[in-house]
Amino acid sequence: MPVVHKSTIKRARQSEKRRQRNRANMSRSKAVVKKIKQSIEQKNLESAQSLLREATSALHKASTKGILKHNTVSRRISRLAIQVNKLKAS
Repeated sequence: MPVVHKSTIKRARQSEKRRQRNRANMSRSKAVVKKIKQSIEQKNLESAQSLLREATSALHKASTKGILKHNTVSRRISRLAIQVNKLKAS
């Protein structure tokens, strides 16, 4: 019978908590990005602009929590902003 240390059990508990927290943050940021893409497709400028602020906040939060890399977040925000600005110009 293998020996299971207390530290191993605690580590498993901690990693499960972290996994759930990371998944919640990721799904939150993905949901906001999906919403903004839908509003861009529907050509709803006011909604897209307000959702862009929300998406920026959610993505930066994911970056500070270490869920996404900083450059990835910057790239995604930049691409969303370009799409919103194209919508504004047309």
